[in-house]
Amino acid sequence: MSLSQVLYHLKEGADQVIETSCATVVLKGNRAYKIKKSVDYGFLDFTSAEKRRAALLRELRYNQRMAADIYLGVEEIGDESVLVMRRFDTSGVLGEQSAATPDWTPDLELMHELGRLVARFHAGSEVCRDAEHANNIKYVIDSNSRNIAVFRDQLGAEAVDAYDAAIRAAYETVRDTVLKRFDDGHVRHCHGDLHLGNILIENDKPVLFDCIEFNERLSQIDVLYDLAFLLMDLWVRGHDAAANRILNAWLEQAARLEDDAGSLYAGLELLPLYMSVRAGVRCHVNANYGGEAHYGMDKARQYLEAAHRFLDVMPTQLTAIGGLSGSGKSTRARQVAPAMGRPPGAVILRSDEIRKRLWACPEYERLPREAYTVDENHRVYAQMLNLAEAALSAGQGVILDATFREAAWRDKVGHLAAAWRAPFDGVWLTASSDLRRLRVESRVKDVSDATGDVAAAQQEVDLDKLDWRVEVG
Repeated sequence: MSLSQVLYHLKEGADQVIETSCATVVLKGNRAYKIKKSVDYGFLDFTSAEKRRAALLRELRYNQRMAADIYLGVEEIGDESVLVMRRFDTSGVLGEQSAATPDWTPDLELMHELGRLVARFHAGSEVCRDAEHANNIKYVIDSNSRNIAVFRDQLGAEAVDAYDAAIRAAYETVRDTVLKRFDDGHVRHCHGDLHLGNILIENDKPVLFDCIEFNERLSQIDVLYDLAFLLMDLWVRGHDAAANRILNAWLEQAARLEDDAGSLYAGLELLPLYMSVRAGVRCHVNANYGGEAHYGMDKARQYLEAAHRFLDVMPTQLTAIGGLSGSGKSTRARQVAPAMGRPPGAVILRSDEIRKRLWACPEYERLPREAYTVDENHRVYAQMLNLAEAALSAGQGVILDATFREAAWRDKVGHLAAAWRAPFDGVWLTASSDLRRLRVESRVKDVSDATGDVAAAQQEVDLDKLDWRVEVG
């Protein structure tokens, strides 16, 4: 059977047929059947049955890393290969939810789990040792330049030229860091297309699907560049808090799984470049959707503007939020982080989470009493300040979330800000003993080990001796 005959056979009795630029997906009952089109776009070539079969086998193998119960196998029909998948409810795809509901807002707890999931996926992904892929970000920058230039008149020649100059200048300033990230093992076989349209929520859990299989230059990439697509997608859509929550969950989980936590936070130096390049990709993809009268060109202009804006240099700020257990530190940190510094907001370093990490203890399991000695407290605060310095050196804003009952640690935070010439804001939150007890006792899935009795027994510091701003939490 020829390709056209196989397609005709598959479409018989179909519930729905979905056409993309390079594939046809046929939905029948509880199955979805995908067949590649005979196309050659330069970056992919499906012009023979052998090439189409190889691409489908890669698609099966790569996606089974994340969604083995969706990607079931490749079957042969005549001379053609067909990818067989479990059909799922597309209303569970985040991109579909966002498009269907104008006031859709991501669930932040779900975003937390999504960030952790992506970090686990990255930690288990194969490290790329092929030096040909050491600088794939430059390949994408050059590709973006060519593809955006096609729409130079529609997008505005001045805007296109200004962005092209800005992204190339930004790349040159971090080129050595890009190459070092390859040497350090951060370039891995990633998803490659990690935006809201490729994330399914099923049984209240996120599932990653439809990764890139057709071009190794787009999938053998820095793990932070992989994450940057999701962060950029949320940020441009106006979901700042969700983007910030994912970044922090990803960092916390990755720091548990990687050998060098400091390099994770230092790598944030590349985040503006990576988010900008991702927006550039979205610019020319949307421009290809239609002409001047089509919404695609308006979206393309929006992404071009965002791509340029991500490169804006913004001042780095350090904020410390202290207070007794249940005073509202973590809530306040998450409220202010998205708007602090450059996108997607500030890194939050939580002493409770760092303590669990240092003890290799799951986030929501209780530590033994030995984890709360004076020496252990010193180890936790020292690690927190070390990671803060790494993030500040990378240009990302930082929020420290800890009790800070000891004046010595409050002083060290101030010295750190001064050393990096970063504006510093120290905030001490207060709340009544009864309110703090109530808050602690009502916590669900919280990293803190504090109990209601512990919170009630804590003694407030002498507020008259504090040089931090005191606020009601």
